[in-house]
Amino acid sequence: MRSKVGLKLLRAAEIEAERTVAIIRIAFSVVLVAVLLFSVKEVEGTGEIYLKWQLVLAAIAFLSYFALGTISYCLIQRNVFQPWMTWFAVTADCLFLFLNGWLSLVNSEIPGDILFAMPVIWLAPVILAFGALRFNLWLQVYVGVLTTTGLAFLVFWQPTVITEDIAHRVVLALETSPNLLRLLMVAILGAVLVIAVRRTRSLLQRSIAEARQKANLVRYLPMQIVDTLADGELEVLREGQQQDMTILFVDIRGFTSWSKDQKPKDVSVFINAFREIVLLAGQDTDAIIDKFIGDAAMLLFEGHNAPLRALNCARRLSTDINHWSQDRIREGELPVGAGIGVHHGQVFSGVVGNETRLEFTVFGDAVNISARLEQLTKEIDMDVITTETTLLAAGLDTINDDWQRLPPAILRGRPSEISIFGFKRSVSAKD
Repeated sequence: MRSKVGLKLLRAAEIEAERTVAIIRIAFSVVLVAVLLFSVKEVEGTGEIYLKWQLVLAAIAFLSYFALGTISYCLIQRNVFQPWMTWFAVTADCLFLFLNGWLSLVNSEIPGDILFAMPVIWLAPVILAFGALRFNLWLQVYVGVLTTTGLAFLVFWQPTVITEDIAHRVVLALETSPNLLRLLMVAILGAVLVIAVRRTRSLLQRSIAEARQKANLVRYLPMQIVDTLADGELEVLREGQQQDMTILFVDIRGFTSWSKDQKPKDVSVFINAFREIVLLAGQDTDAIIDKFIGDAAMLLFEGHNAPLRALNCARRLSTDINHWSQDRIREGELPVGAGIGVHHGQVFSGVVGNETRLEFTVFGDAVNISARLEQLTKEIDMDVITTETTLLAAGLDTINDDWQRLPPAILRGRPSEISIFGFKRSVSAKD
């Protein structure tokens, strides 16, 4: 799924491309009219009536093209141009090419097999090149099919009959003035392709810059929050919000006393192994890993089925840490134990700091309860302790063999008892 920032970049690029195309239409029309005016004396000298009509038809077409460019540009400048309007604009480009080519053939009586002697047909590559500016695959396919179909119709429009007059008209179509038009269109094609390459390179550089910025933010903020920041919603996050969230605290037992006698390298390996377990469990349950604090971690769950995902994560952590402990015992090292507290409730969440140093934070009674429950696992000897509120919010039956009802507890900082449940896994348990 594309992120909002990616969609914004493409949207901005498409609008800017349409503005560029509109400017090219306007400039192109002005130059073509100037070339036509230059050709008037040359046409008058030939005495050919059909050439005068060719000039009239071309002038009407170029003025119409100028009007199309002007309308598009004004809509964009007034911020009323919508993406769907691009389809009408490219259709108008193709119709301009088709109608002007058809009228030129009708007026000059030149058969379709000699269609490409008509200077206006050389506009086809320019129209196709416009698509490279728009970053829209299906639009480019549409323009290609429409242009090819229209030109194919004109090529087979009427049988080839080359009379002396028609041969003379073909020769006139290859003289200096028509060739100037062809050269102009080739020059415009080259310019459009240069602009397309420049814009593609610019968009790529912006995307790389966004990716680097996002990678830097991940060092300080959870990935889910970085995605929101990348969408340009920093101010919304700074304002903060009250929301329902499930909080999970996990802490390694006896780490402080164990680490005193260990080499720094061994401590580092131990902590990295613990964090890897937390990261994998968090990813599999769509948790926001808020922070690691030494041998402890705080995970947040929001959105759909947050309480159930948090409880599943707690059980997953209990299982994985249990297996890790067994591996350590087999290697002749000390076993590992952990306490986990889970609670669901209202919290305040938001981002504090500035663009150089941001920090996502949550606080409230639910956070405190979760932390107290994690500490309570030391006293009651449970792997996981959660509240009845959390189990009910997760849609679980409190009369369940997996969760053991514990005596109501009075947690520090709270005036009344709270109903709690525990989960205990034996060291030898295997899943």
